[in-house]
Amino acid sequence: MKKTTLRSIAAIALASLGLLCAGTAAAADATTNKYSNISLEELHKGKKVTCVGCHEEKQQDKIAVDDNETVVNATCVECHGTLGELAASAKGHITPHRSHLGTISCTSCHSGHSESKVYCNNCHTFDMSIPGGKAPVKKVERLAINARGVEKTDVLVIGAGAAGFTAAITAHDGGAKVILVEKQPITGGNSALSAGGMNAAETVFQKKKGIKDSVDVMISDTMKGGGNANDAELVKILATKSASSVDWLTSIGADISDIGQMAGATNYRTHRPTGGAAVGSHITNVLKKNAADRKLDVRVNSKVLKLVEDGSGRVIGAVIEGKHSGTYTILAKAVVMTAGGFSANQGMIAQYQPQYVGMTTSNQPGATGDGMLIGEQAGGQLIDMKEIQIHPTVAAGSRILITEAVRGNGAILINRDGKRFVNELTTRDKASQATLAQPGGSAYLVFDSVIHKSLKQIDGYFELGLVKEGDSVEALAKAIGAPADVLARSIDTYNKSFDAKKDSEFGRPDMPRAIRTPKFYAIEVKPGIHYTMGGLKINRDTQVIGKDGKIVPGLLAAGEVTGGVHGKNRLGGNSISETITFGRIAGANALKMVKDSK
Repeated sequence: MKKTTLRSIAAIALASLGLLCAGTAAAADATTNKYSNISLEELHKGKKVTCVGCHEEKQQDKIAVDDNETVVNATCVECHGTLGELAASAKGHITPHRSHLGTISCTSCHSGHSESKVYCNNCHTFDMSIPGGKAPVKKVERLAINARGVEKTDVLVIGAGAAGFTAAITAHDGGAKVILVEKQPITGGNSALSAGGMNAAETVFQKKKGIKDSVDVMISDTMKGGGNANDAELVKILATKSASSVDWLTSIGADISDIGQMAGATNYRTHRPTGGAAVGSHITNVLKKNAADRKLDVRVNSKVLKLVEDGSGRVIGAVIEGKHSGTYTILAKAVVMTAGGFSANQGMIAQYQPQYVGMTTSNQPGATGDGMLIGEQAGGQLIDMKEIQIHPTVAAGSRILITEAVRGNGAILINRDGKRFVNELTTRDKASQATLAQPGGSAYLVFDSVIHKSLKQIDGYFELGLVKEGDSVEALAKAIGAPADVLARSIDTYNKSFDAKKDSEFGRPDMPRAIRTPKFYAIEVKPGIHYTMGGLKINRDTQVIGKDGKIVPGLLAAGEVTGGVHGKNRLGGNSISETITFGRIAGANALKMVKDSK
């Protein structure tokens, strides 16, 4: 089928596929109700699209599909255009084809034989109709033709977030053959949702801006923030190698030249893209591009069931369950676990912190702790599992994190009575507890137009309908239901503290901007489960430590799947720094294991 022929039916196809922007629900309903009970398989009948046209060639009278659904997605793009082209054709400012997730597979949302779902709605509540949403699930035989049996590689990386991509790229660039597997239909993990920035000390960007900072101060801040329960050796590595991690990211195309300050940090050290854009989506998209440029073997829809050990207890691979390929084994000379935390696993939350059960989480749905449990089954030791971080500013009624950078750029927290109640730049655990103690267990993040313009990420909160506003402080008070005189007095007191460069009320260490310039804005926030500090115990070389205190041979780990770096509380900006720094170490040591095996 020629592209021009396919494009000629694009208007019909786009309408029938429900590729309409969120925020135009009426238009969506009018267009898609006709198709809401029809699967993609049914929808394409009579349009010169055959099964083989979307799937791979017939083999032994069966049609094969790889776990990445490569041919299917290529056919979607050939017919309907790229995500960028579809986004450009959208009439609204919100479209499922343009997001912080970057370029994802069409099949992340659209499914030919079962119920289709908008991936965005794992975290959001957009009203978007797509075909198959009400279609019954059609049983499709898993085809034995796709069975892989046993494969071999040098390095197997489990979990495609920032730590996983970093480890995979590092090992690949040293000459190793690498396979990176991810259980979700998209890559990026929690890293793609990271907002505030990446902490690093003594960087070239700090020096250019005249910011005085040091590795020792970063170590001190991190240990203090973690209640001195951190692994001091890992914290030293985090801080000492943070600047070189910034250099490495910059060398592969990342822009993290803008610098802000986040809670618990003595100095400005939180690196982010120009204008204060979200760091996570930028960095993960840069990592994805580098992986694609290197033609790394990255497999989605590929869940690890267990690690494989030899007779001596050395980890030599993993058993994988592919969406289409079924169960198979990958043998490797080094295995790197980078599968993230468990904030989205209510069962594990109940096990370690029962009082948090039912609380919303800002995490992506794949954050279920699989890697920790699989690593433990292979002999790894789990530490700090009860240390679960609650983030103080998750937008009320949603799973959307309001980045700490908003407070770092000058916003204040106001309760429903119109009163300020906490140092906004205290650690996350203290800010969360203070917010939970307020009437209704929530608060309002209040800022003005100057603060809004200072941080690009805030634009997204407007687009998502999370912001209330007023032309005056009194108008804002009415919008949020707070006493106007009390709110005005609270903001006035804060502005006087800004002028005096001293917060006599709550001891906030940095007040970069006053709140004086209309319009005035507020976002209702409440604490939500954000990060799990515990995980597999590792040493300075990212080797997993067993329950007996000895190294689990063959197994490395990096990122949120590990414990020890953050102690009782993680400072904002330290997680991305951890993923890159320890991801690089894990990749380098995996490469060394490969070379030592020869």
